[in-house]
Amino acid sequence: MFAGGAALLFAAAYVGPMGAIIPRAQAEEPKTVTLFAEGRNDTQEVSTSGQREAPTLDRASYNVYLKPKPTPTPTPSPREQGSSDGGGGGPLFYTGGGAPAEWMAAAGIADSDMGYVDYIVSRESGWNPNATNRSSGACGLVQALPCSKVPGNGYDPVDNLRWATGYATGRYGSWAGAYAFWTSNHWW
Repeated sequence: MFAGGAALLFAAAYVGPMGAIIPRAQAEEPKTVTLFAEGRNDTQEVSTSGQREAPTLDRASYNVYLKPKPTPTPTPSPREQGSSDGGGGGPLFYTGGGAPAEWMAAAGIADSDMGYVDYIVSRESGWNPNATNRSSGACGLVQALPCSKVPGNGYDPVDNLRWATGYATGRYGSWAGAYAFWTSNHWW
């Protein structure tokens, strides 16, 4: 009898609360709750003016670090010692001294043409024998294009001016003709 009463009380305690919930759950429509909706209902809003204000986020506390890609170290190519062709190591820039008048005289330019040469060279290279145009590759005092057409070294001012004299007389008839073309077209 004691065991039967305990079983009955156990069944009543187990079924009783569930029996009270089941009729109420059938009366109400089931409600779907998402984590977003639950979190949205849990937020607190503070307003001093009585109006609802959107919360501001402080993004200053976040730092993003990107690991930089390492730049590859160029490996030097072995060059032969004593090579007669210059080793292909790039242009041989002019390191000697001198002045424009000395270079023109050494190149065989007549005194009467020096004013024309000075005008053209001042605008082409500013009398910098190592001037190189990055986009075209023109080089030297008169910006010979390509640089390889100058016999000797395109960066040597005397070699460059000797070549330019042949170019000016061959294409324009004289340095005066080259000057006239340059002043009209801003190139020669």
